[in-house]
Amino acid sequence: MLDNLADPLTVDDLAEHAHMSRRTFIRRFREETGTTPMAWLTDARIDRARELLEASAVPVEQVGRLTGFGAPASLRAAFHRHLGTSPQEYRTLFRHKAEPAQT
Repeated sequence: MLDNLADPLTVDDLAEHAHMSRRTFIRRFREETGTTPMAWLTDARIDRARELLEASAVPVEQVGRLTGFGAPASLRAAFHRHLGTSPQEYRTLFRHKAEPAQT
């Protein structure tokens, strides 16, 4: 899943790739990770988006596409739900905190 974050992944696709039924895949995934496949995927996409926002100047619109959120509005909504801020505000806050203190 991590290698294909930008792709539109579904539970059915993941189950087929794992050679399991949808129900078995969801049950086993939850047993191993403690969460659902889609919740795990969303968290992984947010983590990748955070990395891109922290370490690059890639525009927010492109970050959404690179991480599988697609439209910038989807990325913004996910950031607000999970982090309580927008991607642009996150980038600004992270860069401000990363600046060395002036003496």
